[in-house]
Amino acid sequence: MPIKWVLPWQPNAGTTASSQIVNEVTQCVESMNGVKDGRWKATLTFYKPMLRDQTLASEFPRDFLGMSLPEQPSKYYFIIRGQRLVLEADSSIQTIMDKLQSYKARVSLNFEGFQYQLGDFQLRVGKVSPTHSEALRGIVMEVEYLPISSMEKSRQMMEEFLDIWQDALSKRSLPGHFVHLEPNFADFGLGDLYTSQHTAVQYATVVAQVISTVQAGQAVRN
Repeated sequence: MPIKWVLPWQPNAGTTASSQIVNEVTQCVESMNGVKDGRWKATLTFYKPMLRDQTLASEFPRDFLGMSLPEQPSKYYFIIRGQRLVLEADSSIQTIMDKLQSYKARVSLNFEGFQYQLGDFQLRVGKVSPTHSEALRGIVMEVEYLPISSMEKSRQMMEEFLDIWQDALSKRSLPGHFVHLEPNFADFGLGDLYTSQHTAVQYATVVAQVISTVQAGQAVRN
């Protein structure tokens, strides 16, 4: 499976992510001869335990996340960041969870936008917004290097591409930049060969960053 980096937008202090920035970023991809290759969408859900006895709450993980990825429509991924767990399940697990009522979806975030082909790279630029809402919570970019599945072997190519990309984007003087937050995959029992579980773990890390950025922005405004 091709190696992928998931990069959140880090706004400059006192600024927030906006649709205008998304438009500028996609224009930048197109100016680098990126060929538009359809839409993409991933969804991440925060779950909470359905407890009859609230005193047991501390025994359940607080950051229990579920994720559907467009490249694996028949699968569903669970991530518990606190305990460094990632699990691949059949997508029907969501129906089973609804019936069992042991966990309830608290909030879902959609990552949605366009994907582009750029030589050996595939780029996806998307808005982060809650389901059933247009409110923009952040921006995310996926960079996928198609020829290689080894993270170590592809690292130099990924870093060089990212340097070129950040340089092109910096000419637009946008109020922020994309950051690469690489989780320690080994903590989750994941190796060098890239899998969709690596993607799910990256999204869990990115979402934590997006939420803290939004909260920091609200604190500044208040």
